[in-house]
Amino acid sequence: MKQNITTYSDAQLFDLLKKGGEAKNNAFTEIYRRYHQRLYAYIFKVTGSSDETKDIFQEMFVKFVQTAEKEKTSATQIINCGGYLMTIARNLCLNHKRYKKHTVDLEEYHIISTSSPRYEQEELLNLIHTALEYLDFDYREAFILRLYHDLSYDEIADITQTTVPTIKNRVWRAKEKIRKILAPVLSDFDTL
Repeated sequence: MKQNITTYSDAQLFDLLKKGGEAKNNAFTEIYRRYHQRLYAYIFKVTGSSDETKDIFQEMFVKFVQTAEKEKTSATQIINCGGYLMTIARNLCLNHKRYKKHTVDLEEYHIISTSSPRYEQEELLNLIHTALEYLDFDYREAFILRLYHDLSYDEIADITQTTVPTIKNRVWRAKEKIRKILAPVLSDFDTL
């Protein structure tokens, strides 16, 4: 009689990943069920982006299964699948952050008054960048294409396959949301 796979230890599930067919699928499904929520939440908090989170989340499980399929790796080396998956996720997040370019376009400096000291300009640019992460993708995309890349509303409408009024609305709403997000911080800048 078959034992219920939900009662298997992580080491047993890891060994089943080496096998093909239904055993492998069932083991993967159980490991995924046990750990997916915690891992997804971790990756999202680190990256701050749902698109990046999805990519890293998927890559993490691919690397995990590839590791299991290697003949050298045994279940005695992988006692805790959750911990091992977290290690893979952390390394992928670190690699992502390391290779993600943090550049500041010249257009960004036009947003900020040139009379502010350089330190305040850089701090404000960082705040704007952070505020952009809180915007819905459509608003963020329109704002960046318009203000950072200086594209016309017509060009943005063509790229996004929407109308010019929609793009104008998205840019306006993005600016309003950024103002609301930064309002408490900007009031602190004014008092300095």
